[in-house]
Amino acid sequence: MDIQRKYRYATALTIAGSDSSGGAGIQADLKTFSALGVYGMSAITSITAQNTLGVRGIQPISSEILRGQLNAVFEDSIIDAVKTGMLHNKEAVEIVAETIDCFKPAFVVVDPVMVSTSGSKLIEDVAIEAIISMLFSRSSLITPNIDEAELLTGMKIRDINDMSRAAYKLMDMGCHAVLMKGGHLEGEDMTDMLFLPETEPLSFSSAKISTKNTHGTGCTFSSAIAAYVALGYPMGKAVEAAKGYITKALLNGANVQEGHGYGPLNHLFDPQPIKKIALD
Repeated sequence: MDIQRKYRYATALTIAGSDSSGGAGIQADLKTFSALGVYGMSAITSITAQNTLGVRGIQPISSEILRGQLNAVFEDSIIDAVKTGMLHNKEAVEIVAETIDCFKPAFVVVDPVMVSTSGSKLIEDVAIEAIISMLFSRSSLITPNIDEAELLTGMKIRDINDMSRAAYKLMDMGCHAVLMKGGHLEGEDMTDMLFLPETEPLSFSSAKISTKNTHGTGCTFSSAIAAYVALGYPMGKAVEAAKGYITKALLNGANVQEGHGYGPLNHLFDPQPIKKIALD
């Protein structure tokens, strides 16, 4: 090893809520980053009291501390990719938008987290409006599931054709690219579709896995995309690789009982060493 040459780590920053049960939110994001060989950083937007059965309480982090976390990270480190998760209130959305404008990260994936796997509402109504008006145009990619896409567009989504119509409506609302996650649709396959400007949609399918351990699936998918982009993958390849990772994480955790409700994925089924990037 050439110890004279200087390196940095491939990095990703998650801006999201904390899950005390460890299966979703900041905890899932950091596990995913680490599993894929990316150095993870975090800015916590809120603290939740939750387990596999549901969310018992949410306390937002103060605006001052959230802004302080973000400034501290961006002022000190090179951030290769950013992922946002639960932004509980309008103030958090505003701070994230200001941060993006100030530091101009190259890639921002917005996971519009609104409802937990157990059905608990995680976000204020005014924050939904703020995400649409402030983050859609500032994002590189948004990753709604069916329920979130229906809430954002006001459409009912029953099949692939509806997914397409909803995705293009979201792009008309300001999104540059949309990954429509179809895991909530009926059928034997889980099909996700990536919509990019001026190109045909890309489809990614896998067989549905029979398991209750789906807590944090959306968080994990979006953070895996951010990790692969941080590693240098173009967006389409990053989504494809992330789809493969989450499928294996589901499979490797399918027969494990952790808690009494919707259990977590197995994020660390095949952890990779953190990738180093040579400094010029």
